[in-house]
Amino acid sequence: MNSASPDSSYLPTASPEMLTLRAELLHVLREFFRRQDYVEVETPILSADIVVDAHLEPFLTTLSSGQEYFLQTSPEFAMKRLLAGGMRAIVQFTRAFRVGEQGRRHNPEFSIVEWYRVGDAHREQMDFVEQLVGTIRDEVQRRPLPGGCRPNASLCQQLPFERLTYDEAFERYAGQKVLSADIDDLRRLALGRNLHPPESLSHEDRDDWLNWLLAELVEPHLGQSRPTFLYDYPASQAALAVIRTSSDGPPVAERFELYIGGIELCNGYHELTDADELRDRMRVQAAIRTAQYSRPLPETNRLLDAMEAGLPASSGVALGWDRLLMLAVGADSIEDVIAFPFDRA
Repeated sequence: MNSASPDSSYLPTASPEMLTLRAELLHVLREFFRRQDYVEVETPILSADIVVDAHLEPFLTTLSSGQEYFLQTSPEFAMKRLLAGGMRAIVQFTRAFRVGEQGRRHNPEFSIVEWYRVGDAHREQMDFVEQLVGTIRDEVQRRPLPGGCRPNASLCQQLPFERLTYDEAFERYAGQKVLSADIDDLRRLALGRNLHPPESLSHEDRDDWLNWLLAELVEPHLGQSRPTFLYDYPASQAALAVIRTSSDGPPVAERFELYIGGIELCNGYHELTDADELRDRMRVQAAIRTAQYSRPLPETNRLLDAMEAGLPASSGVALGWDRLLMLAVGADSIEDVIAFPFDRA
């Protein structure tokens, strides 16, 4: 009598060789930060505070008392509280959680490396990220890779990383700058490229148009010949970054993202330190969430208290460790570099 084949979902999706390499490269990364005088810290994964972002949905748990706590989408709020408490250069290797982010490049639970240094602006952190990614690249190239993997071609180039402003990237790949464009201008740009907006696009939200056009026309080209920094984002997309004004152009957010092979790898800010400005931005994000029928999130938190007490000027970066590893070894999917993705958790 033939028995049914056993369910193999108990097995990890990454090979033992890949998981061993992952551990070894994480050790290399920790040593990199140690040599740069960063202190490794730990902050709560479950917290009553949460980043208020209209486009990030956190996992929620409710205590028997009725108090709501959130699995953190990023350790950002708590790490900035450490800066307000006197720490100068800190890094955390932890897990983050985001509802609905699942696919070849996403898992709802993922590994994040996040760090902050007092006194740095975003440009210094771009230099630092280039050193970090180069260190992992060089280490991978010295090792045999599991299953015949090959590093992403963009990472194999021993060249300085490319740096493009948001407007420069749109001008190069979409044919025009967009920081001063209104929604009608963006509609015409889409029509000229024979692009038809999806039904989910908010036709009255300029940032929705910008994000869609970025994904369609610009992102696929970024980081193809060598890793590319995209920086000086629209001021309306500042999140928790400083906004810089000038007399010869529109205001911009002092933030950046790094792309490798068309894939976004990390996000960095010259950090906002103004508590009143943070309150205003959180109200805007909360209103967007409400308009999109998302549940409201708390608009008061201990980071506001830290800012009121005095948050030092700093710059910070959040990097997806699973995604960097996937690109560094040339894996096809994030499942190839983690033990148990969400459907096997």
